[in-house]
Amino acid sequence: MIVRKSADEIDTMARAGRVVAETLALMGETIRPGISTRELDDLAEELIRSRGGVPTFKGYRGFPASICASPNDMVVHGIPGGYRVREGDLLTVDVGVTLEGFVADSAYTFAVGEVGEEAERLLAVCQAALAAGIAEARDGNHVGDISAAVQRVTEEAGFSVIRSLVGHGVGRSMHEEPQVPNYGRPGRGPKLATGMTIAIEPMITAGGEEVAVADDDWSISTVDGSLSAHFEHTVAVRENGPRILTEAPVRSLVP
Repeated sequence: MIVRKSADEIDTMARAGRVVAETLALMGETIRPGISTRELDDLAEELIRSRGGVPTFKGYRGFPASICASPNDMVVHGIPGGYRVREGDLLTVDVGVTLEGFVADSAYTFAVGEVGEEAERLLAVCQAALAAGIAEARDGNHVGDISAAVQRVTEEAGFSVIRSLVGHGVGRSMHEEPQVPNYGRPGRGPKLATGMTIAIEPMITAGGEEVAVADDDWSISTVDGSLSAHFEHTVAVRENGPRILTEAPVRSLVP
């Protein structure tokens, strides 16, 4: 069942979204060669709780940390630990915050220092795919319009969409209906209506689309070892266009 939110509930989600954005901004300011992903997780949890929020991921189905930290060919769900960030890494940080009973969710892939030309292009295309998907999140459209926009931008650039991982509805729970795939056909899927809140999250690779789950039962990486990128926003559908609930100034997200 798709749960539509009132204007007040969406405002509450936006307050949670501001904490998410602030946390990602802190990550961008802190990520540097030599820092461990466990240290990043500790900093993120401290900030989230200081703002009155709860790290949504921590304890979710047994996940042991407050953020997901996924380097290079690891696409999503990386468990923070002893991995130390290196010059030239791509590091995806995914953050969820529960505040006043509602969840907001966002992810950003950071370039650590100087990265290769292909990595830079991968990041730019993934961000463009997210923007294209968000632009379709308006009353009267369909989920397939979002999906098709993400797929078009990604594949026209020569990159691959990971088809086995999807975006999702979000609200009182982190995962609600509908699923939001990153590929599809315009006009297909559930119809979008004012009050729907969804996490749109392109997950793309510089190689093939196949992924595998690691022995930790959480982290998911590309099978061919190719670089991946993941950008995500929580978005509210409105008659006059989408409202991004996890938006932050771009300058705050530059490491």
